[in-house]
Amino acid sequence: MAAGELACTYATLILHDDGIPVTSEKIATLVKAANVAVESYWPSLFAKLAEKKNIDDLVMNVGSGGGAAPVAVSAPAAGAGAAAAAPAVEEKKEEPKEESDDDMGFSLFD
Repeated sequence: MAAGELACTYATLILHDDGIPVTSEKIATLVKAANVAVESYWPSLFAKLAEKKNIDDLVMNVGSGGGAAPVAVSAPAAGAGAAAAAPAVEEKKEEPKEESDDDMGFSLFD
């Protein structure tokens, strides 16, 4: 990703996070304040994206890949009882407790 694209991405996220309407002028102002040179079309492209898409959804689905097809689930066989159709109960796994600096006898800020 080029520096201009990244600067516009950050500007869009900053504006959205602060609850300020995302416009090309505001993106350009933030990018200029950061002393980053961008092509003149980038702020308007990002403003149009923010207009058409929900920024929260984009942020939450960053690693999802986007283009995957849904997985088809086949129906249970006719001979399978109601037990096979019942959803499986997930077991809760306890996460190992992280060691604190006190346990090691020193602190990061000593």
